Amino acid sequence: MMLLTTDIYPGKEYEPLGLVKGSTIQSKNALKDMGQGFKTIVGGELKSYTKMMGEARTIATERMIQEAEALGADAVIAVRYNSASVMQGAAEIMAYGTAIKFQ
Repeated sequence: MMLLTTDIYPGKEYEPLGLVKGSTIQSKNALKDMGQGFKTIVGGELKSYTKMMGEARTIATERMIQEAEALGADAVIAVRYNSASVMQGAAEIMAYGTAIKFQ
């Protein structure tokens, strides 16, 4: 499945099938969260959060692809990601785009 951030698929004729999306809500356990809180005092990358968000994007992307495949799509264009805090230490990641079928 080809995923593009552009609003068009160059060089191909296609039919849009509709919006597809995937999401997940991820959190870290309390002990790791406390450790990351200490890290904010001295600064630097919060590596466990970086890892968590990367895993969440992968899950959301896979769910979006599954939704596109269920529609019979060949690709997804205009792919975007969005994140939102749903509570302290937990974030929702959403991947969304337009599923297309080549003609």
